[in-house]
Amino acid sequence: MNVRQINFAYRVRHALNEHLESMPAQTADRLAAARAVALQRKKPDAPQRQLVTNQTFAGRAGGVFGDRLSWLARMGAVLPMIVVAAGIFALYHSEYQQRISDVAEMDAMVLSDELPLKAYLDNGFNAYLAKRTD
Repeated sequence: MNVRQINFAYRVRHALNEHLESMPAQTADRLAAARAVALQRKKPDAPQRQLVTNQTFAGRAGGVFGDRLSWLARMGAVLPMIVVAAGIFALYHSEYQQRISDVAEMDAMVLSDELPLKAYLDNGFNAYLAKRTD
């Protein structure tokens, strides 16, 4: 139904409601029967659904460039995750290599020096070693 038909239906309903009290009983019965028949013939309301054929990202150019950039849109979502994962891996690897280097340097210093046995039993020396390796 378009807007004109809906407005007409509202005007007819309003006119019938205004004169309902002065309407003959026979006319009211005929209108009630016509309404019952109309309600029986009415199609059941079906939920309105829309089929979405393309998945798009918010802010996409609305088909201005067509589907030529669809792979670029997918990469725009995946590429930052790959870069972050590579950055985290590089940071972990760098810190791990630095720790290995520090421990190797400390081992070389301990092994090259001639320390008395009491130095290894000293708590201060152990604290110094622990501080240097952290």
